[in-house]
Amino acid sequence: MSTTILLVDDHRIVREGLRTLLGQQPDLEVVGEAADGREAVTQARLLRPDVIVMDIAMPELNGVEATRLVLAELPQVRVVALSMYADRRFVAEILRAGALGYVLKDGAFEELALAIRTITAGKTSLSPSI
Repeated sequence: MSTTILLVDDHRIVREGLRTLLGQQPDLEVVGEAADGREAVTQARLLRPDVIVMDIAMPELNGVEATRLVLAELPQVRVVALSMYADRRFVAEILRAGALGYVLKDGAFEELALAIRTITAGKTSLSPSI
């Protein structure tokens, strides 16, 4: 059985690249995408993914607030932040909101795939540089 994933990032090329890379993993399945935090909340309600890969800085509603809203309604969903920000404030904020992982965008794809598998098991996963 595959882990279902919702990709949330305001950059279309990032979503498309992640969809392609994740699609090559036999145990991971992208079931939807969202371009902002509000759309992420709507898609999470509709699709009920196992994992959300959540960007932090987005229009409409940022990833921290979107994470809070999703997890208040769907506490079984696991969230991994995917961000270019290594600042401890961003990391602390999204972890307080309920995310179990934080991966930097300048890392390798394998780091994200490992984080998804780790948080699916209920464990925390942080980029090594965090």
